[in-house]
Amino acid sequence: MSIAVAKPAFVQQLQATGVSEIRHDWERSEVEGLFNLAFADLIFHASSIHRKYHDPNKVQLSQLLSIKTGGCPEDCSYCPQAARYDTDVTASRLMAVSAVVEAAKAAKAAGASRYCLGAAWRSPKDRDLEQVCDMVRGIKQEGMEACVTLGMLTPSQTAKLKQAGLDYYNHNIDTSPEHYGDIITTRTIEDRLNTIENVRSAGINVCSGGIVGLGESQTDRAGMLQTLANLPDHPESVPINQLVRVEGTPLSDTDSIDAFDFVRTIAVARILMPRSAVRLSAGRAEMADEAQALCFLAGANSIFFGDKLLTTENPQHENDMRLFARLGITPLNHQQ
Repeated sequence: MSIAVAKPAFVQQLQATGVSEIRHDWERSEVEGLFNLAFADLIFHASSIHRKYHDPNKVQLSQLLSIKTGGCPEDCSYCPQAARYDTDVTASRLMAVSAVVEAAKAAKAAGASRYCLGAAWRSPKDRDLEQVCDMVRGIKQEGMEACVTLGMLTPSQTAKLKQAGLDYYNHNIDTSPEHYGDIITTRTIEDRLNTIENVRSAGINVCSGGIVGLGESQTDRAGMLQTLANLPDHPESVPINQLVRVEGTPLSDTDSIDAFDFVRTIAVARILMPRSAVRLSAGRAEMADEAQALCFLAGANSIFFGDKLLTTENPQHENDMRLFARLGITPLNHQQ
């Protein structure tokens, strides 16, 4: 909810000029000041910045496949793949390379320009990484961008993925540094930032965002985005997830986030990281078309599409295409 507070100098400048510089030195008070803007003002500024750096009527389509599901030793409170929680997820072995490549072909035929692979590991074993590298090579041969999320990586592992042709590595920071320990205890936010640094050092694009609806405060949402925006380089892709509450996980009874608060998070991400792709990720199945339309207006320009994400439901492909048609949006081909 918007609160009447004194506006930091940056917010005053934004309201006066509509200009946002590429910065990596954001103060928490500045980010909170953006969240506290009147909704119409925030959306106007975010949309204006979006138009400066992106085509507002094009959205990049990614599809996500779980190549190794369940049995994860981590304790992420939101995740049904954690072995310690009693959910409906059944642990599986790593998929065959040929099956992954066939799935990527189908995704490309449906309009995806990027294919993303997720494995429920704390960190991959080297023998498994070799198989993932073969998957990446297969996806690249189909003319698609390749993205993987495999947990924590060492510098030597990121070097192997780069050599295989990997375009993006996803490693979300999830929430603010202050709230992180309430959500995950089996690794620290510093562990996540170290992996992001290893990925960046290897020359791989970074995909990193967070989750809203974890019981966090608005200050925590500001802290999560501030952490990403103050990295030496902004992530090329910033997925913003809405918590999908799964029975059996510690956060299954968490209150739903207000739709306008979610849109605000998208808008602030756009202002802080103007050049990044801001992706609507998990939780879209629970969003009304009107809420998604506001997110696109606020600067979202990427989605996960397909009937399923890793283990949770996603809007039907036909529904997304109908919404795009209603909004005059066309899919963005990365080769264009």
